Amino acid sequence: MNKVTKWTGGIVLGVSLLGVISGCSDDTEVSTSDDTDTVEQENESTSTQDESTEETQEETEESEEVKTEKIEETEETVEESVVETEEQSDSEVTLSQENALGAAQDYISYSAFSKEGLAEQLEYEEFSEEDINYAIENIDVDWKEQAVQAGEDYLDYSSYSRSGLIEQLEFEGFSNEQATYAVDQIGL
Repeated sequence: MNKVTKWTGGIVLGVSLLGVISGCSDDTEVSTSDDTDTVEQENESTSTQDESTEETQEETEESEEVKTEKIEETEETVEESVVETEEQSDSEVTLSQENALGAAQDYISYSAFSKEGLAEQLEYEEFSEEDINYAIENIDVDWKEQAVQAGEDYLDYSSYSRSGLIEQLEFEGFSNEQATYAVDQIGL
């Protein structure tokens, strides 16, 4: 290579390096400028978000207070209705209904009954349909436990398969759910 080519190549290389170096410094300045703008925008955005969050929290708190007040008003109304209903129920119960309830309690204490079976027994005792309904609705009985007791009573004097005992309990007026519960509890 001759000297001119070397010099020309060196100059071109030097100018190129200067261009690259100066280009990098320009990018840095632009980047720094962009970063500053971005930080300022983020700060403004965060400030706006904080204000929005505070407003939302205040609105939520106000909304929750209104809901709480409505719930309390509803609870008071329900309590008043229950008291009124109890007062009306106690005053409107007839002697015949009290007797039907007493008879139902006596039968339940003696033997296990389904709801249907107990109603039939009270009907046999010639209580009116209204009295029977009152007794059935007001007796404190777990019908599933009655099914368990009836199932155990059947097994005390006879042998049953699982499906046979379920059928027998259903025949006595227990629902399939009650009969299945009983058989499960008995372990059959």
